[in-house]
Amino acid sequence: MVAVPESHTGWTFITSHARVLATVADSPNARIRDIAAHCRLTERAVSRIISDLERDGYLSHTRDGRTNTYRIEPDKVLRHPAEAGLPVASLLSLLVQDETDRTGKPSPQEQHPVRTHRQGAQLQPDAL
Repeated sequence: MVAVPESHTGWTFITSHARVLATVADSPNARIRDIAAHCRLTERAVSRIISDLERDGYLSHTRDGRTNTYRIEPDKVLRHPAEAGLPVASLLSLLVQDETDRTGKPSPQEQHPVRTHRQGAQLQPDAL
């Protein structure tokens, strides 16, 4: 997981839901605590956002012991009418930086690729 960003006040361009989804895309096995720290949100807020994303079909998870592995549905269309027809993968391609560019280490997708439900295909960093 990448270091926690510096504190920020005021408005931002990206919603908390998009920020959580991008963090999950970067690290599909991340704990809620780590996602919360990275996004500068409370664990409760992250849990609520993950529930929202799962309820609306953008995200699902499987549990293996104490670890959740999240899966993103890349073909799911964004909700707002202004983005009609735009899949979530297009948004993530803008938000998710290649981990190698940031740290010089292999990206989590290379280590733990995200699988989609419908296709069963792996969502690689290039596909995001």
